[in-house]
Formats: sequence, structure tokens, C-alpha cells
Amino acid sequence: MGKSSGFKQSCSVLCLLLVGALGVASGAPARRPARYAHHHRVYHRHRYRVSYIDPAKDDVTTYDDPIVREIAVEALGHQSGSVVAVNPENGRILSIVNQKMAFSSALEPCSTIKPFVTIAALKEDVITGDTMLRVGPRRYMNLTEALAHSNNEFFQQVGTQLGFQREVKYETMLGLGQKVGYDIPEEQPGYLPSAPPQFGGVARMSSFGEGIRITPFQLASLVTMVANGGTQYYLQYPRSREAIATFRPRIRERYDLQSYLPDLRQGMLGAVLYGTARRSYDPDGEQDLGKTGTCTDDHVGGHLGWFVSYADQQHPKLVLVVLLHGSNPWISGPRASGIAGQIYRGLYAHNYFATVADTRQDDYSGSPDVERSQASR
Repeated sequence: MGKSSGFKQSCSVLCLLLVGALGVASGAPARRPARYAHHHRVYHRHRYRVSYIDPAKDDVTTYDDPIVREIAVEALGHQSGSVVAVNPENGRILSIVNQKMAFSSALEPCSTIKPFVTIAALKEDVITGDTMLRVGPRRYMNLTEALAHSNNEFFQQVGTQLGFQREVKYETMLGLGQKVGYDIPEEQPGYLPSAPPQFGGVARMSSFGEGIRITPFQLASLVTMVANGGTQYYLQYPRSREAIATFRPRIRERYDLQSYLPDLRQGMLGAVLYGTARRSYDPDGEQDLGKTGTCTDDHVGGHLGWFVSYADQQHPKLVLVVLLHGSNPWISGPRASGIAGQIYRGLYAHNYFATVADTRQDDYSGSPDVERSQASR
């Protein structure tokens, strides 16, 4: 009995010690997760916070269009980015927000390369607007859907069929790797590779723009041509009273693209209506058409968010290029499209397209003194 009682007491003590130890082991963390989880959530809130910056603080804007500039600055806010606005009927740059970024070294185009590839592929009969390509185990897409959703697999196949030499030929023709501005000394030429990039070859070059360096002005030049039906103007940025008084459109090239542009435009419209650029959709205005681009640029570091677009398919009056660049992981093409959407909605609210833009279009593009220029590239 004595030994049994002693054994039971020992077991009881041991059990109490084990329960206490387990209580300490499990109880302490039971109190800590609330504190640690709280700090973890705070960390993530601060991690994705937009730092306060003024992207327009160093701009010289005496001769910018005041309405376009004011609305663009407000839409960009304190984000690390730039906005370039162009009149597609004469190539005049109306405003550049964050001129330092816009004139800095060229960047990877991301998926904004896809309109260039589209034009080349249509012209070379690699695809038609009705071509269906397999992009998944049970999924096929045509060109409209591929542009609207920025499908990489579709354009990798198109680029592979097109080939490096033919793709570069069209990209060179349309101004990549060259200056597309007239008398804009700060403009950078960008870069086109002389051989397929080692990483991904022509397939990745056709979907992400791998190996290519592009500027907002080259994107604006392309979409200006898409908007007006095939005339590529040299971009001009008059920054003096004399330059404004003597402004005349200067044609870089005219292209016979009338039979190909509807397919490209349909895809760009789809991007805004239901695709990657839905944030730019304006249910009350004259709808814009656009193309997003999102990627990480290893050469300069950071994330890129591109959006290039134009407003009013029937009577184009404005081309916008929005560029976001920085370390924040939320930077993307869809976010850039949201900024463009704010600008378009703001301009419509100010009745800009019905009044100021029409008046200025008559002042410039209607002039009989349109010049065909061969500016240095």
C-alpha cells in the first residue's frame, strides 16, 4: 500500500509538472501571436504604402496645355511615374508630367510591344484577325482576345512564326531604336537588339519586349499613327512663344495600314472594356482604346507599369502614355490604365474634347503647311 501510494503521488506530481510545462509551452505563444500578428499586419500596411513624392516638381511647364497638365498631375498624384499627352492629329506634345523620367534612359516595353508585333504579323500574313491559337490545354484565343488579355503564349507563338529579322524590320520602320521627336534634344533613342535575346529568344521578345528599350515618345508615336489611320508625325514639343506661333505638323512617314488597323483597334478596345485596362473604362465619355504592359526591368531595377491609349475612335483627339516605375510591387499596367482613366474622365468633365481640343485641332492640323521632314534620328 505504501509503495503504491508513493507511486501514485509521484505520478500525480509528474503529471502536474508535465501539464504545467505544456501550459507554459502552449500558453506563451497563445498570448504572443496577437502581438506578432498585429505587428505583421502593420508591416505589410507600411510595406505597400505609397511614399510622398512630387513627380512634377522640376518640370518647366510654361507652354504646356494648362487643362491637360492640371488634370494629369492630379491623376498621377504622388506616384513615381510620368504622363505624356499628344495630339494625334498633328504630333504636338501637349504636356509632359515628370519630364525627368520621360526623358531618362529607355526602358523595357513589357507587353506594350504587342501592338508592334501585331502590325508586323498582320502585314506579313503570319496571322489574321480570325486566327485561333492554342494558349492552354483547353483554351484558344484570337487576336482580339489575346490583345485584350495581354496573353503571352499567343504572342510568343506569333513572334516565333514571324521570326527575328521580320519583327525587327517592322519595329525599326515604326521608330524603335530611333528618335521620333523633332528638335527635342533630351529625347533618348532607345534600343533594338542585333540578335535574338539569349533569354527566351524572339518568343519572349515578342511578348515581354525582352532585349528592347523603348521610350514614352516611341509608344506615343505608334499609337498616334494607329489613332489617325496611318500617318506617323514627328512629335514636337514647342517650348517658346515663337515655336508655338510657327508650329507646323511634320510627317515622319505614312503607312498603308487601313486594312490591318481594325483588328488592332478591336483588341485595344477589348482591353479597356473587359481586359487588362478595365480601370480606364469611362461609361459616360467617348471610350478610349489602349494596351497595358507590366514587367520588372532588370537593367535599371524596379517594376514597370505602362499604359498607352487614345480617346474617341471616330475622331481621335488625345494620345496618353502613362509610365509607372519604382520598387513598389503594386506597380502595373492595369494601375497605369487607371491613371489614364482619371485623366480622360477629368477632361470630359471639363468639356475639353468638345471645345478646346477641336479648336486646337483646327489651328494646327488643318494648316496647308504640313511638312514632310527627315529629322535626324
